[in-house]
Amino acid sequence: MEMKGYKPMDGKFVAEKIKKEISGEVEDIKKAGGKQPCLAAVLVGHDGGSETYVASKIRTCEELGFKSLLIRYEEDVTEEELLKKVNELNKDADIDGFIVQLPLPKHISSQKVIEAIDYRKDVDGFHPVNLGRMSLGLTCFKPATPAGIMELLKHYEIETKGKHCVVLGRSNIVGKPVAMLMIQKTYPGDCTVTICHSRTEYIKEICLQADILIAALGSPEYVKADMVKKDAVVIDVGTTRMPSSVTKSGYKLTGDVSFNEVAPKCRYITPVPGGVGPMTIVMLMKNTLLAAKKEIYR
Repeated sequence: MEMKGYKPMDGKFVAEKIKKEISGEVEDIKKAGGKQPCLAAVLVGHDGGSETYVASKIRTCEELGFKSLLIRYEEDVTEEELLKKVNELNKDADIDGFIVQLPLPKHISSQKVIEAIDYRKDVDGFHPVNLGRMSLGLTCFKPATPAGIMELLKHYEIETKGKHCVVLGRSNIVGKPVAMLMIQKTYPGDCTVTICHSRTEYIKEICLQADILIAALGSPEYVKADMVKKDAVVIDVGTTRMPSSVTKSGYKLTGDVSFNEVAPKCRYITPVPGGVGPMTIVMLMKNTLLAAKKEIYR
């Protein structure tokens, strides 16, 4: 659907297409008498965003014919107890992949937990082995959000070769890995990549050079129209929960891009919600299927 000269990149539509492919493969596995893919999720505490994400992941598992397991802990769980559970999940042959939902409470080291996960079951793609292999262009579980962005670019046939891609944000979950993927000798890829962050000087001037702008700062409506060049492709990864008096939940998801202001300047742009979010969940499912089929690590 075209609007005002720009095209929204419909993550829901692309995710549904990939879901059909995944559920078809799961049916084939079951018919052949194979093992049903199984994803486990560990949730600590009651963070609203985390609850929503995990519920959505479990629901998608059911939709695709996966088995799923949700393991809950209260906020005061010790690091030792959580690491013990991670070790159990590593050894459980029925579980193909598992995630520990981030963020974790401050008394638990997220990095220690990530490194304790068996990289062959690390369907979030955060383990140093997976991130290291990805940086070398080797097969691995790629982090779901960056992988989802690549699928969106592919679906909309966005030209990336030789283009300038500016990434706003340097997180290990989105910023760094998406920059790594965009620089690879592949399609999508072959970009000249600049990573900007909170210490970057002349950030507006750098953004104005971007053919492809990926905003992953977690700063609501940070990107304004005067930061985006005409006909740019803008990918908005931001999902900040902002209070709202017009929604039943009392909040609305807000992106890092001021959509109404920026969209008319763009060739393509992802909305929030409905852009990168659905792609993230479906790419997690794709990783789980790859883990079940032992396609990455045997």
